[in-house]
Amino acid sequence: MCRWFAYISDTEECLLEDVLVSPAHALSKQVHDHYLPKLIHHEPDRDRGSTQQEIALRNKLFNADGLGVAWYGSVREQYGECQGPRPSVYKIVRQPLTDPNFLSICAHTSTLALFAHIRAASGETAITEYNAHPFHFGRWCFMHNGVVAHFNLIKRQVCAEISHEAFQLIRGTTDSEHLAALTFSYLEAAKGPLAWDVTHPLEDVKAALEKAISKIIELQKQVVPPLGIALEASSLNVAITDGTQLLAIRFRNHPTEHPPSLYFSTKAGIKLNRKFPGHPDREGDNGSQNLKGSHEHGNHIIICSEPTTYKDSDWELVEKNECITVGPDMVMKRVAVQVAS
Repeated sequence: MCRWFAYISDTEECLLEDVLVSPAHALSKQVHDHYLPKLIHHEPDRDRGSTQQEIALRNKLFNADGLGVAWYGSVREQYGECQGPRPSVYKIVRQPLTDPNFLSICAHTSTLALFAHIRAASGETAITEYNAHPFHFGRWCFMHNGVVAHFNLIKRQVCAEISHEAFQLIRGTTDSEHLAALTFSYLEAAKGPLAWDVTHPLEDVKAALEKAISKIIELQKQVVPPLGIALEASSLNVAITDGTQLLAIRFRNHPTEHPPSLYFSTKAGIKLNRKFPGHPDREGDNGSQNLKGSHEHGNHIIICSEPTTYKDSDWELVEKNECITVGPDMVMKRVAVQVAS
């Protein structure tokens, strides 16, 4: 399965190098290694052996089929061309730590909102930059870890549900990008044309995503069983942001099986910022002479497939079928995903 990392704050920018490159278990190093604390203890639906096998299945290696990074800035807004931040997106299909452009961007770029994703292709779609996440719709970015089951069988029906405007923005062939387009189509239907060019309350975005997932499940039930094929569940760990707020879900429509791993932290950003104590690549060293106290760090939240620091107490597991929202005021809410079964 894929791995992804999301950071958002109202005042405290993160340096991309600090969160994506320097830590021993940074996203760029999760190509061939996993760290999954607390997972086995939080998911006791079945016997321990079966649960361990399932965790391995949902989080298997090797993540080497493309990296994408989206960071938000205000340049376009400063030129009077839009309102609110807009994402810059960089994608590659090589190992991230061997790409000098990626390393240069990370060393010299900071942001209040960051999405980063390493892809593990399902085998049914090409390994190209167009298929790397995150996917960009106006000021909104969308990334996914998991799989839309039987997507090749329901793709025509899914495309018929996507609005003309959203369909024009699809560049690749993945189930993930089509799920994104379907979500923004429903947001457009609720909020008006080109709804992805402006901000909206996360309640509206959550409703659009839930409607898209419900439609996917409905189409699977309509199309797959008549073909004599056993219906499989979908894993849908999704993150969506407009640069000022963040929504993430950990979802699998199965009574006992669990989605891939997903964690959040409101503390780890301090250790992932070299201006503050405890940075992972500065153990025993104060680092910057302008070191700040931990209390000076702004409100923030990180949501990612795996913890990027090894202090377990800084991280909490997102529960199965749970949605986390973080508004512009940095107030975090944890609510259930409401999807028609």
